[in-house]
Amino acid sequence: MWVQRSLLPLQVHRTIERELGKSMKDMFSHFFEAPLATASMAQVHRATLKDGQEVAVKIQHPGIKEIILEDLKNAKSLVEWIAWAEPELDFNRLVDEWHKETIKELDFNIEAENTRKVSMNLGVESEHGCVKLKERVDVLIPEVIQQSTEKLLILQYMDGIRLNDMDSLEEFGVNKKKLVREITRAYAHQIYIDGFFNGDPHPVLDFVRDPMLDDSLQIGNFLVSKEHPHRPILLDFGLTKSISSSMKQALAKMLLACAEVDHVALLAAFTEMGFKLRVDMPEQAMTVVTLFFANARPENQKSLAEEREKNKQFLKEKNLNEKQKQYFNPIMFQNDNICFSQVDAFPVDAIIFMRVINLLQGLSRTLNVRIPYLDIMRPFAESTLLGSEPSTTNQWIYNSPVHSDVEAKLRQLLIELGNEKILGVQVCAYKDGKVIIDTAAGVLGRCDPQPVQPDTLFPVFSATKGITAGMVHWLVDKGKLKLDDTITTVWPEFCCNNKDLIKVHHVLNHSSGLHNAMTDFLWSNPLLMCDWGMSLHHTAKAVPETDPGSQQLYHFLSFGWLCGGVIEHASGKKFQDVLEEAIIHPLNIEGELYIGIPPGVESRLASLSLDEEELEKLLQIKCMPEMPFALQQASLTEVASGLLAFFNTLNVRRATIPAANGHCSARALARFYAVLAAGGSIPPPHSPLSKPLLGSHTHVPQLLPDRSLEKKSNIKDINNSKVPIKKVKNAKTHMDPSTSCDNGSCPLTTKSAQGSLASNGIDNGASETVRRMFDNPKIHDAIMGTGDYTSMVIPDGDFGLGFRKFNMASGSFGHSGVGGSTGFCDTQHNFSIAVTVNRMSLDGVTRRVIQLVCSELNIPLPQEFSKSGKLGPDMQFNLGNMGQ
Repeated sequence: MWVQRSLLPLQVHRTIERELGKSMKDMFSHFFEAPLATASMAQVHRATLKDGQEVAVKIQHPGIKEIILEDLKNAKSLVEWIAWAEPELDFNRLVDEWHKETIKELDFNIEAENTRKVSMNLGVESEHGCVKLKERVDVLIPEVIQQSTEKLLILQYMDGIRLNDMDSLEEFGVNKKKLVREITRAYAHQIYIDGFFNGDPHPVLDFVRDPMLDDSLQIGNFLVSKEHPHRPILLDFGLTKSISSSMKQALAKMLLACAEVDHVALLAAFTEMGFKLRVDMPEQAMTVVTLFFANARPENQKSLAEEREKNKQFLKEKNLNEKQKQYFNPIMFQNDNICFSQVDAFPVDAIIFMRVINLLQGLSRTLNVRIPYLDIMRPFAESTLLGSEPSTTNQWIYNSPVHSDVEAKLRQLLIELGNEKILGVQVCAYKDGKVIIDTAAGVLGRCDPQPVQPDTLFPVFSATKGITAGMVHWLVDKGKLKLDDTITTVWPEFCCNNKDLIKVHHVLNHSSGLHNAMTDFLWSNPLLMCDWGMSLHHTAKAVPETDPGSQQLYHFLSFGWLCGGVIEHASGKKFQDVLEEAIIHPLNIEGELYIGIPPGVESRLASLSLDEEELEKLLQIKCMPEMPFALQQASLTEVASGLLAFFNTLNVRRATIPAANGHCSARALARFYAVLAAGGSIPPPHSPLSKPLLGSHTHVPQLLPDRSLEKKSNIKDINNSKVPIKKVKNAKTHMDPSTSCDNGSCPLTTKSAQGSLASNGIDNGASETVRRMFDNPKIHDAIMGTGDYTSMVIPDGDFGLGFRKFNMASGSFGHSGVGGSTGFCDTQHNFSIAVTVNRMSLDGVTRRVIQLVCSELNIPLPQEFSKSGKLGPDMQFNLGNMGQ
């Protein structure tokens, strides 16, 4: 802080007369020589105008501008020297922003305009789009009186109580908790609704003792009205920050992500704000940000300190070697003590926002009250995001070309259904190997108004089972496994508790007797399903409840781990490696189909939601025999709500859960079923009209460190800090066209990492290996459990071998997931379709889409999506009572 003495009365008079061009006598009937307050830049005097109005006169200290500019120049030189010595500590942007804002603060004309603008913003009942705040912000702001100048500002005088005057607050009966709550609401409105806020809301920063006046002058930006209802008075709008609409939405998303414990939305908000995290620590980031918004109490400060220590220990336990230390880009590694920054880039706007929140929390500590900042600010953040949702017009549909007449009619249907039924949706369909539909609409989530695009990743729950079953059939096709193999043949640990007779086809047909395997185990701690090794171990030790092949009972979760164990033991490879080798690379759907997402794709993830009024419809599935016993006994309202929260957390989304944790785009899922529809033949490349191109993403993003500072080659030897790229024999590199090449850090993928590119017309010498996914001419019989495979399935059962039989007459099969996402194909008509949604639909959005498409193409409607047909266990959850 720049410390400045109060001006002598003569200096005050001269400054006022020089600025306004009038004598003191002509302007004021009375002027108090002793200042009300003084600060680094100015001091404030009380006065009475000739017309009798009480005013506060703010006068800039002579010569302060030159002093401050010199200090800023010195600060700039200092940070440049530090950045030269240690590039990771480059605070130039902060100092530049500080300089820019300070220059504005020295011009009282700007402060006058800021005061008027904030007053206007807060004085009108806020209504934004379809969202209307329940209550207006109830604060007072002094009116600007007369014309201001660069160095003089005259404001309406408001007689108020200083916030550190505890005796007066008590005497007037001020409700301190209500006071802080209303101040917080005022700033939430400024930030989230207006995008224009005071960046310096200090209650009482300091006491400046003026030796000339022998008095303590308190500095602060708040007063409390002495009149009931004792409204807050907001002062001093010199340092006022304007933020863009995108930053406003990102800040709102960050707050709501904390409220919803949505790791994906939090990391997406960080990305949109411009934060660049050096270390992938989403859970730790969520903890810190949540504490940041928590009640302002000393224990939270302690919690933040403890969290910092935990984060240090987290990295220490990684046993970083020298190369890894370069990757994490630490400031210092000395004597096993880690001191580093976890953030590679700080957006200035976000820093000012965090400073405001921190100062508001200081206000709570000053008044010794506990305030739930997250709850108070949430309605304003929701207003920002909900008010920014696109209306259900053509703009609600993602801007991409129409492939067919049926797609044009589909888009009209989506508009009619509107965002009352749909949050975000994708629909993709193939006919005779060609794309006829590839439509995206809506937004990524309740906390994220970004538009759904063709490459958005949706959680598809049990639709994942079809992918997992496809991997098992692929291993059979390649001779690594037989459908009538007993599981103990390939998975020795499985040989216990009378499971010797369980065969691979029993698992695929949901007739192994292990439908409740691990259910009770997971009910006590659902997060255990994120531990792949432990899940396989407990599955192998499970006890069957029925004899294999005797009953078909839906394997709600156990299906995935049973298949996963078989896949890994039969192939001798990791589950993820088989997924890439069997499906991802041959189909060229890199970056758009995962069972457990990798770090780096969070910005493309859709978040789940469920309308609360529809929760009651879940009661009709409570007694479903296919559902695990524990679910039948539970409160389904709690289950549904918990399911959303659970699968929105990032550690769950990253886990390998082959029965329920698929994340994909509709076009990737539709392409998979297009291969099955064609008997294993891989169709031509996906439509070039859909952008970005399918397969253009790097499947596992390389989280390379930011090398923006390496241009300073005279400071650092950048050759010693490059990350080596492993060379693969006879491999060709493929540059990801969707990735920026700034700073020389374009991700490179190789034949071994990217898979075959033949389906994009690139000759890599291996095109013969990707023309077919399956060589078995009877693959349709194998999937449906017909022909030579009839004995492997329960007669008249709903499932074939890994897929639900939708329509036996037309050879239609697929798999749906809880919430509405689905994928299936019709083999007789060489047709496939996938629908992905993020609002868990109980009213048939998926059904309406498929009914329309099948009707337009004269394709038999699968029973699963008809009004009278029998529904599968997942679609009963999805669609409710179809007869209504």
